Amino acid sequence: MLMQPEKAALMVIDIQEKLVPAIDQGDTLAARAGWLIQACQILGIPTLFTEQYPRGLGHTLPALTRLTERPEVAKKVHFSAVAGGCLPRHWQDRSQVIVCGMETHVCVLQTVLELLHDGKEVFVVADVVGSRTEENRQLGLARMRDAGAQIVSREMVVFELMQQAGTDTFKTISKQFLVGEQP
Repeated sequence: MLMQPEKAALMVIDIQEKLVPAIDQGDTLAARAGWLIQACQILGIPTLFTEQYPRGLGHTLPALTRLTERPEVAKKVHFSAVAGGCLPRHWQDRSQVIVCGMETHVCVLQTVLELLHDGKEVFVVADVVGSRTEENRQLGLARMRDAGAQIVSREMVVFELMQQAGTDTFKTISKQFLVGEQP
């Protein structure tokens, strides 16, 4: 199963001001999330940001929400964005959900398991998920893979969504995201 732009949506889970410093390589994860969000915006992929208990953990990093024209942000207290009722109604026709964020073994994991239970095809971006420890990140990824999620990289997402070379979109993304140094 390939990701398809007309079926896909991007969910950015809990990349929040007070949580990022506690995450192993949190700054790198945030930079990679920015890369992914920007590329998805060029490809026309709808993006949702979730925030876990923002009163305590702060809001999504402003550097990330600024990358979308009208950021859609859902606040939650449930660890799962699905249980928290965060999925927008206009995502009902989106059968594929690309997931990134933190923490891999808590909010990302529980959201992914419930998305799978609801019949969604789920793609977890391994280089854009993080936990406080690498061990917990790896355990979360393994459990999601075992449950049926596809574990992918940022480049896999972008190339699958582009579908072909030689287009203006390919040239833009290639120049802006694929040539040179990446976070």
